[in-house]
Amino acid sequence: MTALYFLIPFAIIFLLFVLFTNKLKTIILAGLLFSSTCLFAQTVTPVDTIKPGNGPIKQQLKDIKTAKKTLTDSAGGNEPKKTPLIDTTIQNKYGDLLNDDIKYNIKYPLWKPVVEVLGIDVFTWSMDRFLLNADFSHIGPSTWKYNIQQGWEWDSDRFGINFIGHPYSGSMYFNAARSQGYNFWQSVPFAIGGSLLWEYFGENTRPSYNDVINTPINGVFLGEMFYRVSSNILDDRATGGNRVFREIAAGLVDPVRELNRLLEGKASRHTTTEVYQKEPLNITLFGGVHKINTDQKTFFGNGPTNTMINLQLDYGNPFENINRKPFDFFKFRTEFSFGAGRNILDNVLGYGILAGGNTNFSKLAVLYGAFQYYDYFDNNTFELGAIGFGGGFFTKLPITKDIILYTSAHVAFIPLAGNSTRFDPTDTAQYRDYTYNDGVETKLESSLILGKYATVSVAYYNYILHTYVGPAGNNYINILKPRVTVQIAKNISMGIEHFVYFDDRYLQNLAPIYSVRTEQKIFLSWFLEDPQRKGRFGYD
Repeated sequence: MTALYFLIPFAIIFLLFVLFTNKLKTIILAGLLFSSTCLFAQTVTPVDTIKPGNGPIKQQLKDIKTAKKTLTDSAGGNEPKKTPLIDTTIQNKYGDLLNDDIKYNIKYPLWKPVVEVLGIDVFTWSMDRFLLNADFSHIGPSTWKYNIQQGWEWDSDRFGINFIGHPYSGSMYFNAARSQGYNFWQSVPFAIGGSLLWEYFGENTRPSYNDVINTPINGVFLGEMFYRVSSNILDDRATGGNRVFREIAAGLVDPVRELNRLLEGKASRHTTTEVYQKEPLNITLFGGVHKINTDQKTFFGNGPTNTMINLQLDYGNPFENINRKPFDFFKFRTEFSFGAGRNILDNVLGYGILAGGNTNFSKLAVLYGAFQYYDYFDNNTFELGAIGFGGGFFTKLPITKDIILYTSAHVAFIPLAGNSTRFDPTDTAQYRDYTYNDGVETKLESSLILGKYATVSVAYYNYILHTYVGPAGNNYINILKPRVTVQIAKNISMGIEHFVYFDDRYLQNLAPIYSVRTEQKIFLSWFLEDPQRKGRFGYD
């Protein structure tokens, strides 16, 4: 009886029309109303569903991809138009799931991720002890007792170990839970627990404050990013070589998740529908030369010229009006430099939304919210690593149909940062050559898209750091990066970037130190645009 309640309003309308209008018109109108009601009362069949007996799976997946592209093309707007073929209670406007399907991504008992976190620590210790024979890996009951009794310290590990190595370990702890059905917030305690376990029992050195901050916080940042990118790669509907390729690629991005997929049989299962949350993803690859000026000249002076490769990920549509969840929008950039210098990994920069919303002011589209920030620079010029939490916004302003201005602005508190103690940290000694700090960071990025022809961009980062471990004082760091790119072929552009690093140091009882260093980059970029996400959103 309940299923017929939706007919009551139409019965009333029918009676009114019988009394006041022509009967034939009434019958026709009522028939149309009834048909449309029945249509929208039906359950919407997901557009991503494989139908048995409807042709080869490979061809069906290809057809689904084409259909979704047609249905959800956001060209000319901020988001796809709503369509009755997409159930927006469980899918976004691109036809992808808003959440992982709990039927195929069950939440495993607590003991399983706990055991896996322990296993990650044991595996890491085994590599340090039996492969590398590292001094700190010689542990036992006496070292455990010492660590517990002596308490905490600020350690002296190298910069890359503390600001890249430990966060990567944290990402594995996080994904031990995230890949076994736990959501973002439920997975955070596993990153903290794994770090504490390692600090007390994985090394013979005292547990360190910086590690128990850096490992879980930046580990969560990397872990959620790895999880979401691997979800975009995975497709449990795929078969054959395509499926093998996807599993391998996802495993390279998120090894812990792929291990669990193998152990739980997910790597070989086949579903008829999509089972993972996905968002549109744009990828940009850069390759070129990197000039590092060692004299006072600001443009192509004396100094080494390296080869550089840069990867940028733009995940999610910042202007889709949805209920925001952690990291359903993030930007991530990393650069590798080959040549003169002590490190290959030059920098890692990124931010992801934690909570927020969308609004519009006439033509201006705005995303606002709370964000988490990850900053890492380690090169011949300087070392700088920072954890940030703050607020920001991201805007899109169409000036004409083809000319669009994108702007983002952020202000964040920095609970922990590492900053090189001097200008030009070129030594390779295995000790800490940086200070520990707190402070504030500001980020401004803007890009003017000139149709398909060119992009003019500028990025400005400001860090105000107060040293609490190391030479007492304050540092004021400014980084300015103007960039111009010109399209020379479809999705291929040539560009130049000028990089300026300013550092004003005010140390107690010492004269101020003012430093300026410049770099230039000439590059080719290859823009891999998601067919469902149109536009270069922001500095690129």
